[in-house]
Amino acid sequence: MEVSNLWDKWVGEALSKLDSLKLLRSLRPLYLPNEQQQMNNTGVSGKEEYEVFDEMQPWDRSSVNVSISEPTYRKWLLEIPSSGDEIVHGESLADDTFGTSQQQFKRLLLFSGNDYLGLSSHPAVRRAAAEAARDYGMGPRGSPLICGYTYHHRLLESSLASLKKKEDCLLCPTGFSANMALMVALGNLASLLAAGNVPVKDEKIAIFSDELNHASIIDGIRLAERQRSVEFFVYKHCDMSHLRALLSNCKMKKKVVVTDSLFSMDGDFAPMLELVELRRKHNLLLVIDDAHGTFVCGKSGGGVAEEFECERDVDICIGTLSKAAGCHGGFIACSKRWKQLIQSRGRSFIFSTATPVPIAAAGHAAVIVAKRETWRRRELWNRVEDFRALTGIAISSPIISLIVGSEEKALKASRKLLKSGFHVTAIRPPTVPPNSCRLRIALSAAHTTDDLRKLTSALSSYINFQDTGGTSLHIHSKL
Repeated sequence: MEVSNLWDKWVGEALSKLDSLKLLRSLRPLYLPNEQQQMNNTGVSGKEEYEVFDEMQPWDRSSVNVSISEPTYRKWLLEIPSSGDEIVHGESLADDTFGTSQQQFKRLLLFSGNDYLGLSSHPAVRRAAAEAARDYGMGPRGSPLICGYTYHHRLLESSLASLKKKEDCLLCPTGFSANMALMVALGNLASLLAAGNVPVKDEKIAIFSDELNHASIIDGIRLAERQRSVEFFVYKHCDMSHLRALLSNCKMKKKVVVTDSLFSMDGDFAPMLELVELRRKHNLLLVIDDAHGTFVCGKSGGGVAEEFECERDVDICIGTLSKAAGCHGGFIACSKRWKQLIQSRGRSFIFSTATPVPIAAAGHAAVIVAKRETWRRRELWNRVEDFRALTGIAISSPIISLIVGSEEKALKASRKLLKSGFHVTAIRPPTVPPNSCRLRIALSAAHTTDDLRKLTSALSSYINFQDTGGTSLHIHSKL
């Protein structure tokens, strides 16, 4: 039996069990005042006109231009802990020269955010949020299963399902909660199909996870483990030989492989084509967290699976709207059966208040704009090429991880960049292992080639690019 058919059968059996126990949960969309009129005007597809552009506009720069107060600046330089409560009084901001200050503010060029396409400042996204807030307020405040699910939520889910080439989609409050909901639902699947109250070993689900997967995946699996319905296997980062050995030695029938598609701290891609081969060989469920790949990769922004032309071989795709979409929220693109199982058993979904309507409206606008303004992806990847050319380092994505080693070196490098007018934070444990502290640089379509020249010039003062040999991101620091 094909992989999808086998898992579809198991999910169907689990749903039948839930139905017999009266535990199936449903989403019942509400229509807010004036919302029905909007649907009549745009149709169920929600095809309204959004203003799009062919090139960068002045407002795009606001997604990478930021300011910090002088007290915050001084505390950062001195590494004084802060809870963000500095009170600043004053009227004027710095001038347009990065790295200079007037009175109590300092202008910085942001290289540490995840707004890869610069959509957070797009007029269409702003307008969608503002108009929805004006017309509907925040919308009903309750779980989507109670009263929080509206036409706007359904519209966003449909657009994301189409983007990911999946039958349906479930909107979640965050990407973190999306991963948690899926992993817990997997644990419930094993319990529902077990002959007894607790699954025996052969009835459990074996989950294989890359060692560098996001914390939300790890925490979700740990929560599922507490249900005593899954067993957890960690394979070395992107090491398909290790994964093959683990899969071959595992006698459990229900196997799941879950991986980040584009790793957030290292900037490398999962070996998608090899994972697809393993999926077919072992009848496993392939799950990817495409948080950093969605809208960034693929011709239409469909993500890493579209980039590697294996969308049909990815069973479930987790994503977020808080990165390249420039908005907020998470989602699970999957089949209708999987959606019903997750919405019935995924606790982080069930017990969370629905996304506010203005955020859902902004997210839908961002999906449309990201697909239409293809120049944004082109410009983002042009910045990747710029960094390669300027440093000689063969980076593979807009996420650049410059590993300097000790925490002290990473903090010192971050402070030096701060003095030069760049917002680049040091990444330290527990986010990364000890002695692998780094500068994480994130590129954006709103950056320019000149921005990259200035950044790499500042970096070259205390990082030896030539010592990397063009392939390694383990940097020899001059500090």
